[in-house]
Amino acid sequence: MQQTRENLIEEFSWRGLIAQVSNEEKLVDHLEQPRSVYCGFDPTADSLHIGSLVPLLALKRFQLAGHRPVLLLGGATGLVGDPSGRDDERSLNQSETVGQWVESLRTQVSRFLDFEGPAGAAVCNNLDWTQELDVISFLRDIGKHFSVNAMVQRESVKARIEREGQGISYTEFSYMLLQAMDFLELARREDCLVQIGGSDQWGNIVSGIDLIRRHMGKEAYALTMPLVTKADGSKFGKTAAGAVWLDSSKTSPYSFYQFWFNSADADVEKFLKLFTFMSQQKIHDLVEHSAQAPEKRIAQRELARQVTSMVHGDDAVDSAERISDSLFGGDEANLQRVDLLQLQQDGIDSVVVEQDSGLLNAMVAAGAAKSTGEARKLVQGKGVRLNGQVVDDPKFTLNFGEAYFDSFFVLRKGKKQHYLLVRSD
Repeated sequence: MQQTRENLIEEFSWRGLIAQVSNEEKLVDHLEQPRSVYCGFDPTADSLHIGSLVPLLALKRFQLAGHRPVLLLGGATGLVGDPSGRDDERSLNQSETVGQWVESLRTQVSRFLDFEGPAGAAVCNNLDWTQELDVISFLRDIGKHFSVNAMVQRESVKARIEREGQGISYTEFSYMLLQAMDFLELARREDCLVQIGGSDQWGNIVSGIDLIRRHMGKEAYALTMPLVTKADGSKFGKTAAGAVWLDSSKTSPYSFYQFWFNSADADVEKFLKLFTFMSQQKIHDLVEHSAQAPEKRIAQRELARQVTSMVHGDDAVDSAERISDSLFGGDEANLQRVDLLQLQQDGIDSVVVEQDSGLLNAMVAAGAAKSTGEARKLVQGKGVRLNGQVVDDPKFTLNFGEAYFDSFFVLRKGKKQHYLLVRSD
């Protein structure tokens, strides 16, 4: 994964990682020497979702080229709320809650960066320089340099003002001042003059560049990345179960793997560029090979393997592929307890049932049948299997002593529909 400084911006370009860049020629010159590069993440939950992988991995790409990543967690800005990309006002969270989220994110993001050596990453919290800041100093030192006329023309603000019945509070209106101040503080504390972020952050980052010039007389730089979209127009990072999170307790590694494996043919090349460290030639060859036999989903499988391994580790990849092979290959006996727990979490429809429950009632409870009458017909027609064995007795009762790990029955209806029956405690 080694990357050289000389072709880093070119690397970002072919990967589709550049939406906007300020003074590209000077930025390229600036990056000829090891520099600090920062990106901010506000705590809006106790985990990041997969959209956050783009800037996280961008920081890693800078680090592989010899630069020092500075990852800023918004303990302060998370209390205010960023209006960018929002149609309405964010709900304000309690300080204690935001503080807990910051610590959760600190642990989570630390897995993606190296903290040793001259390019060792730093993790900062902007609450450190805002919680003791008095309002008069803030208005004089920061607010004085912002024109309200210019601020209301920012896309994130303008869209809200023009939206009927919405508007924007002064709290969110002031967000760009706080983010600009963060850039200034990191320029002073970490000698950091490069900020990266999503394309919706352009206005906030440029405000920071102007503030650094006014206070320090130095030139700073911005590089933004496109927000990820899917070819069919549907929202990236969403499934029927909701957002795809990086935390395994919110999205199981199996469901995480399946999200990437189910990428459309029209999206897989773009996702390989954005979310892996594969070379341009390897991606090209993989996509070409996959196009010759699209039903095998060769490119999607490699994408799923690489991203799942990066986020959850190699054991998670093994588990995800074992679950897939077991369910769709018809051999559920290979499933391990950790696999079944993932399926219970969010892999397939599941229901908790008691020992000696009737199969027909369990099928209705799991959603495998609309009524006991429909369930009876399915059983009598030998269309139901429990842990791989056909059950044709409508009076069958569940004995969990015969279940996987004394707790799980995998119910298969037909060839492809699976449900999980879990023993109640």
